[in-house]
Amino acid sequence: MGDSVWIIVAFLIYAAIMIFIGAFFFKRSSDLSNYFLGGRKLNSWVAAMSAQASDMSGWLLMGLPGAVYAFGTGQLWIAVGLAIGTALNWVLVAKRLRRYTIVAKNSITIPEYLENRFHDTSRILRVAAACFITLFFAIYTASGFVAGGTLFSQLFGIDYNVALLIGVLVILIYTFLGGFSAVCWTDLIQGLLMLAAIIAVPLLALAALGGMDAVTAIVPSDMLDPLNDGSGNTITAVSIISQLAWGLGYFGMPHILIRFMAIKSESRVKRSAAIAIVWVVFTLIFAIIVGVVGQAFTPGLENPETVFIQMIQSVFMGENAVAYLPLLAGFFLCGILAAIMSTADSQLLVTASSITSDIYKTTAKRDATDKHYVWVSRIAVVAVAVIAFVIALDHNSNVMSLVSNAWAGFGSAFGALILLSLYWKRINRAGAAAAIIAGGLTVIVWDYIPFAGTTIGDATELYSLAPGFAISLVFGIVVSLMTKPPSEEMMHEFERTQQPLPEAEDVQEA
Repeated sequence: MGDSVWIIVAFLIYAAIMIFIGAFFFKRSSDLSNYFLGGRKLNSWVAAMSAQASDMSGWLLMGLPGAVYAFGTGQLWIAVGLAIGTALNWVLVAKRLRRYTIVAKNSITIPEYLENRFHDTSRILRVAAACFITLFFAIYTASGFVAGGTLFSQLFGIDYNVALLIGVLVILIYTFLGGFSAVCWTDLIQGLLMLAAIIAVPLLALAALGGMDAVTAIVPSDMLDPLNDGSGNTITAVSIISQLAWGLGYFGMPHILIRFMAIKSESRVKRSAAIAIVWVVFTLIFAIIVGVVGQAFTPGLENPETVFIQMIQSVFMGENAVAYLPLLAGFFLCGILAAIMSTADSQLLVTASSITSDIYKTTAKRDATDKHYVWVSRIAVVAVAVIAFVIALDHNSNVMSLVSNAWAGFGSAFGALILLSLYWKRINRAGAAAAIIAGGLTVIVWDYIPFAGTTIGDATELYSLAPGFAISLVFGIVVSLMTKPPSEEMMHEFERTQQPLPEAEDVQEA
């Protein structure tokens, strides 16, 4: 069989497994808690791998290696920021958020948690949060679709639009059917596949080249200097700050935060954190290695974001393959698809939960059955997928830039507020609303609204997440201090969350 046939076989096996998992959980997702949060029954491995696989997306295997390939190791500061952000998110947020969402009327979405946390009967917080989630996730989901379309187009030489449609349909089917449980269990498989692919391929390519000495002899020295921008210039402090600021985004990522909420028991969080942090550190290190080794192994690529695809094909396929294993190549290429799908499915589901639970249920129809809401959610999944598909039809879309914009939006709108809500009992509803609106609007103004012919982001070269997070934090604190303190009931709820819940209240152990 030809190489492309083996790849098709691998993709068909992989897609069939994903769809089977979706079908398996179909009947187990009959109510909103199960469809959106899996009944809070995730074990340590599934919680950890699902959180991190849904986090990294096609950015890990395409965006980051492509940036390093094009601009050198000066791009590694993003990885440093993300590694630190991951660790802090698990240490500072996971236990407390899980605990607080149980105390706050067993909240199943981030907007619902904010409404219950601040006793907001006006529903302003819930609807505002849901609107920002819908806006930024449409952009984020589009980044995954672009990566999927690029992958299929590159491998099979088919039209980008057709390739894009194929990738969207596979993701849509199992997310539509199985909801959160299907997404998390597929993420476990996808995360392990991503890890195997990103470690094995660059090591084999490196061995074929003759080791790092051969790489350093080929790749220009400025591309190997983490303090160089790849053009012979010293990287600026603003650039390093901007890259490190990516780590702040974790505190506001709804698709990651709900994994914390869904862990079966608080006692499992520590083990989940260890698994997640180790996975992240290894995958980020090897993503950088892919970009560096790729400069020597597959030089002159027109699209740097295809470096990992090209490396897999060169290592395992063709007459000059390091080890001719086309079926294995197919499964490793599925690792890229896995990275894409593991984030896109989560984004679709979280957006659908916001549309259904936080907008439709609170403003349109409040007395329907859970079965009705689950089907509304499935329709919302399809609708969001269509919107993201339309955005992704732009052939010039860049995975890195789309992820960057959405990441900044979430981190700025929700990051500081999540930390304040968990650690500062004085924050009130007014402060929470100010934090969301100020942070979200800062990113929109910073990145999208031109002044004197240019945006503030382009003029300063500072990543919008840094000022967005800071402004959100300041507004949350200042507005809270200027307005009425929280009620005694809110204060009491806050105090309850500062210690582990009694076993009888830890409903996931029941």
